[in-house]
Amino acid sequence: MRLENKVIIVTGSTTGIGKAIAKRCVQEGARVVLHGLEKDWGEEVLSELAKDSAFLHIEDLSGADAPQHLVDETLRVFGRIDALVNNAAWVVSSNIQTTDAAFLRRVLEINTIAPFALIRAALPHLENSRGCVLNIGSVNAWSGEPNLLAYSISKGALMTLTRNLGDTLHRENGVRVNQINPGWVLTETEMIRKRDHGLADDWYKDLPPVYAPAGRILWPSEIAAAAIYWLADESGPVSGQVVDIEQHPFLGRNPPKDSSTISRPPVS
Repeated sequence: MRLENKVIIVTGSTTGIGKAIAKRCVQEGARVVLHGLEKDWGEEVLSELAKDSAFLHIEDLSGADAPQHLVDETLRVFGRIDALVNNAAWVVSSNIQTTDAAFLRRVLEINTIAPFALIRAALPHLENSRGCVLNIGSVNAWSGEPNLLAYSISKGALMTLTRNLGDTLHRENGVRVNQINPGWVLTETEMIRKRDHGLADDWYKDLPPVYAPAGRILWPSEIAAAAIYWLADESGPVSGQVVDIEQHPFLGRNPPKDSSTISRPPVS
């Protein structure tokens, strides 16, 4: 049991990557706080976990008091906080023409400022437990697709936050902060988005090798497996690190000679 007796908050854990991380944490001996916006989805996840291993908190984290509410509820139920997984995010398409200042602020509020506020709220308790923070970013943090402008900006900012706090909080508070940047992951919401883009339900079964050399994209459980290392004591003193989890080199990759003839599927 790599996480035995640890109490871990996982935001955005009613579906997708967050759900997979929360379930894997329980399997590894932790007690988890499920969080999201969808009460019915959250209750379904809760029903799949061992009794007394989790509770559910439904609230929009972009609200001014929401981060403190989540911390207070965790302390009320479990009495301590050992780790925080900032996974909740708004994955939304936009480009320079469709992104105005108000829209960009809203995306930043959800994807960057809310994780920052939650770290601040949880910090005294993470310091007491010599705990850690794991931010879930995206490979889009490096530059992003043209029609993922606001989302990519928010994930780039989150990556800088991780680097900065991974240094300062580790030295000053004994709290490690790291990040994983997933690539293309087959989540429930990804399935819905692709259906909305007009693709067939089995679109993921026949992907061009330029996007999926393995013949498939990543499963949420594979991201969860990687998350456990950073949440467990076995990652030792490592802090301020960002790890891309994708099946090909994301930076500096040489595209195939015929890549111009391949039609890229709609982005997530």
